[in-house]
Amino acid sequence: MTRRVVVTGVGLISSVGVGTEATWQALCAGQSGIGPITHFDPTGFSARIAGEVKGFDPLQFVDKKDVKKMDVFIQFAIAAAQFAVDDARLAIGPDNADQVGVFIASGIGGFSTIEREHDALRAGGPRRISPFFIPASIINLAAGQVSIRFGARGPNLATCTACTASAHAVGEAFEIIRRGDADVMIAGGSEASITPLGVGGFAAMRALSTRNDEPERASRPFDRDRDGFVVGEGSGILVIEELETARRRGASIYAEIVGYGLSADAFHLTAQPEDGNGAIRSMRMALRKAGVRPEQIDYINAHGTSTPINDPTETLAVKTTFGDHAHKLVMSSTKSMTGHLLGAAGGLEAGITSLAVRHQLAPPTINLDHPDPACDLDYAAHVSRPMTIRYALSNSFGFGGTNGTLLLKQYSGD
Repeated sequence: MTRRVVVTGVGLISSVGVGTEATWQALCAGQSGIGPITHFDPTGFSARIAGEVKGFDPLQFVDKKDVKKMDVFIQFAIAAAQFAVDDARLAIGPDNADQVGVFIASGIGGFSTIEREHDALRAGGPRRISPFFIPASIINLAAGQVSIRFGARGPNLATCTACTASAHAVGEAFEIIRRGDADVMIAGGSEASITPLGVGGFAAMRALSTRNDEPERASRPFDRDRDGFVVGEGSGILVIEELETARRRGASIYAEIVGYGLSADAFHLTAQPEDGNGAIRSMRMALRKAGVRPEQIDYINAHGTSTPINDPTETLAVKTTFGDHAHKLVMSSTKSMTGHLLGAAGGLEAGITSLAVRHQLAPPTINLDHPDPACDLDYAAHVSRPMTIRYALSNSFGFGGTNGTLLLKQYSGD
């Protein structure tokens, strides 16, 4: 019998809040976390706004002597993992450590550390490079540091698949548990790339919104006046575990993960095919593996980046996948409030989707003032939507044409 997997802990850090409850309440209220960039002087940049995390103190989560050994994306991951583990009331000790794994993704990793150490090299030569440079910046050290912190000795992995990375991390962690290689996984993603190179690189591609005078209105998925995405930062980490393991310890369950799909567009470095066939195949795989019919889906947390290409393509993919039912389900993009967390987006949004299922509430898509005619579905514009959510999807799509879909189900205690 295939092992069932449930979400028992959620840890979120985003531009709208540090902590799961703060993030969820802000999203439900339709609050934007987008503002002027303060991490560096953005003078001269075409895009000068971002979804920065506010009020984060790493010393609440990491010893002072260890802060310099970790890029900010690792600090975010440790903090979000702590929130998730505490939320799950998960104790890790000698009896279960070998069965608890960690799978944390990032799309870019330690950009701020790389930039700082490159400046040190240019200014003072190789002797000025910190001995902590490499372990502070490489992508798998988020998973490594979380594993060390909690003594989790099961599978320890990281993915780097652009903006789908942490959706893949949660999906692959789900598969690890299903096949019996672990009972519990701490899974998700983390990103901290609001740096000169990060913002400058995406701006050079003309991928970012330049609505600098109205930052809170800049991320506007599915709106006709959208002009690009807004870079965000933060972390979304879930504790997922085998159902009987969760039951034995009396864990509270947010939702059950029942499906996971993934595919490649095999089309273009950064653009989706106009017919959305990669996204379609990802969603259909998740439905097929879960044994769920398209008409059973109530809510989709969209990839919804606020870019000219993604939003109509994702809309078309949903209409192709769900047929007439596409106009009956609700789809919203929380990136309208948090910005786009790149490799951490899928983890954050899997956590948000888990909360949506638990609370039977779809968070809104804000700034949807004038829907693009090609975007003609119900996007829960402006205000959150109390509704029945029995099954929900979370979509993530990334550069290189890599796609991922998670399918969650309301847990009924059966």
